Amino acid sequence: MSPFIESIKIEDQEVFLLDLHQKRVNDTFAHFGQEGSIDLSKIFKNLEHDEDGMYKLKITYSLDRTFRTQLIPYAISEIDDFQLVENNSFDYSFKFEDRKEFERMKVKARAEEIIIVKNNHITDTSYSNLLFLKGKDWFTPSTFLLNGVQRQHLLKKKKIKETEITLQSLKEYSHFQLINAMNDFDDMFIYPMSKIRNLPENSDYLEL
Repeated sequence: MSPFIESIKIEDQEVFLLDLHQKRVNDTFAHFGQEGSIDLSKIFKNLEHDEDGMYKLKITYSLDRTFRTQLIPYAISEIDDFQLVENNSFDYSFKFEDRKEFERMKVKARAEEIIIVKNNHITDTSYSNLLFLKGKDWFTPSTFLLNGVQRQHLLKKKKIKETEITLQSLKEYSHFQLINAMNDFDDMFIYPMSKIRNLPENSDYLEL
């Protein structure tokens, strides 16, 4: 079985959403019938990280509780364009390190990033959950591939709402943005729907 990963935001020596990351790790061990877990807080403390700025703490772990860490300087980058890609069989309920299927979809796409469509429903990009703007409200698809920690946090804080979003209902939204553990709700990175190259009214979306 592929190892699992957690990517945790560290900014100015502060850890973000650690409780949600820990819950996901615990749930992963429990789902696969393993007792115990790994302690993310202890792992971070043992790094003795004392640098300011934004970092991604990547923890790769296995069910035998072995793990390795990487602490990487991080900056959010803007994406030029997106493409809808259909994949009705893909499952990513757990955060596996193996991302070959994501890479396969991206290689065949004709845009910098993909938005995965499953059974006619919008799910996620290759590395994030999605938010869509209708009027003044932001909505996230109920048909996510992975229930990300940032997504859970924003729903709990009632900053966003969950709803069913299909290919046909995309036309109801004006803008979208990407969220994950490293990318919070951010007005600086809001994309118009026209950034999606193959919206249904423009052309057929890519089938894989």
